[in-house]
Amino acid sequence: MIPRRTVNGVLLLDKPPGITSHGAVQVVRRLLNAAKAGHTGTLDPLATGLLPVCLGEATKFSHTLLAADKAYTATIRLGMTTNTGDLEGQVTARSEVRVTQQEIAPALQKFMGDILQIPPMYSAIKHEGQPLYKLARAGKELARAPRKIVISRLVLVGFAGDELTVSVSCSKGTYVRVLAEDLGRELGCGACLSALRRDAVGGFSLASGAVTLERLESLTLAERDALLLPADALVASLPRFDLDAAETRRMNQGQPVERAETGAEGLARIYGPDREFLGLVEVTGPGRIVPKRLTARG
Repeated sequence: MIPRRTVNGVLLLDKPPGITSHGAVQVVRRLLNAAKAGHTGTLDPLATGLLPVCLGEATKFSHTLLAADKAYTATIRLGMTTNTGDLEGQVTARSEVRVTQQEIAPALQKFMGDILQIPPMYSAIKHEGQPLYKLARAGKELARAPRKIVISRLVLVGFAGDELTVSVSCSKGTYVRVLAEDLGRELGCGACLSALRRDAVGGFSLASGAVTLERLESLTLAERDALLLPADALVASLPRFDLDAAETRRMNQGQPVERAETGAEGLARIYGPDREFLGLVEVTGPGRIVPKRLTARG
């Protein structure tokens, strides 16, 4: 067996349908012969699109994308509801579709901004240690508290027959399946999600150089390595501090660093004298920076 390599970086994967996010990550890990890999937020098997895969040291910072806004292109089937909210579930009701295009825009408008959404039973949210989807498969239905989400963009991009396609930009925790169901109720005909493509996560998008598994398979190992973004691409939006040698030593020893100017409190990224990314710190007060999550090389 060939030993796994230490590979550090981020691969922007265009996930195909019919495979779990975990399964897609394992394929990437195999193709790069990487020792460690993980993703930054699950896509359902039905869904396609952007799945940033973190490798090696980048896995330490994958959580930063979990809270990021996301953008999707969603296709919604009108006149049909299922127990899962998408085409993978069992049909629970059908109805005639008499919706006109003129009715869709005002219906979409009702879901814009800050709204409350009830998470679906078929989700990974846990109740007393059990994922809700396992309880749902056992035929159980539990009350779920609504959660506040933000829909910053919801635009109709296509409507034909019993299907409409929308462009959605939303906050973390948004279930597009539930949005499809809620829209179906608003239009009076019921609906479910028939296709979903994630276009962007935080500052990353499919246009940023996402690669398909098929394309990745066709490349040499060196060509695959060349596709990797550095680990600090995950935290590029955070403030930056460049440390001198003495400050770097203090950070590596778990000690705070004092600075005359640190800006607002919160997370920041740090770099050593050679401009090497060292990890994340937290500004805890005026002039005070404490280590938060450092790289193994730091």
